[in-house]
Amino acid sequence: MKILATYNIKGGVGKTSTAVNLAYLAAAEGYRTLLWDLDPQGAATFCFRIKPKIKGGIKNLKRRRSALTDAVKATDFEGLDLIPSDFSFRSFDQVFSDTKKPARQLLKLLFPMAREYDLLIMDSAPSISLASENIFYAADALLVPLIPTTFSVRTYYQLLDYFRKKPSSHLRLLPFFSMYDNRRPLHRQIVHSLPKEFQGILNTSIPYAKRVEMMGVERAPVGHFAPQSKSGKAYRRLWQEIRDKVVDERHFY
Repeated sequence: MKILATYNIKGGVGKTSTAVNLAYLAAAEGYRTLLWDLDPQGAATFCFRIKPKIKGGIKNLKRRRSALTDAVKATDFEGLDLIPSDFSFRSFDQVFSDTKKPARQLLKLLFPMAREYDLLIMDSAPSISLASENIFYAADALLVPLIPTTFSVRTYYQLLDYFRKKPSSHLRLLPFFSMYDNRRPLHRQIVHSLPKEFQGILNTSIPYAKRVEMMGVERAPVGHFAPQSKSGKAYRRLWQEIRDKVVDERHFY
């Protein structure tokens, strides 16, 4: 099972919309896909019309590894399952801080379902915490949406600085531009200049678009209700790029 996570220190950059759309597109291509909504706000869970609740919450997951398997819910889309958000996820650090090897607990919870799915996508909360350290340890690649603005790009520098101090040799960072508006000179300037400074920025940019905002109204991925829209096509290109780099072993090895 390949594990991807959408992550950024900064909130409101398109993590959830990316996770939802990539999970949908992966499942549509036949990958057995699981989306885990690790953000206590539960936006990804809301998009799939599922109640944000896990019986017993995070403490039950700690006591019973099987509780995570029991928490899996089917979505309306074939091949795509969801572990819903739970407000208790805000207490992840508190619950697991006294555990042996606390940064590895998330991966341990996932062991029972590793053979059930081809791909796991985790939608993470915006923070640097024990929860995010668990995500870094478990994931094969970190998908980092960057709005092409000074403040947003600054958080990427902070993330790189974090990994310089705490190296993670197995984890691939895959930044990409999100909420890009080519009418804005600063957006165009950053999209042009930043890839020259950092290797590895993905070629696909997700545009700022009303269709993405409508996900909360439609409660569905853009790829489902507007596949031929500009944003729908952009998410498809992003998925194909990530698939070829990380998910599809024929390309990865």
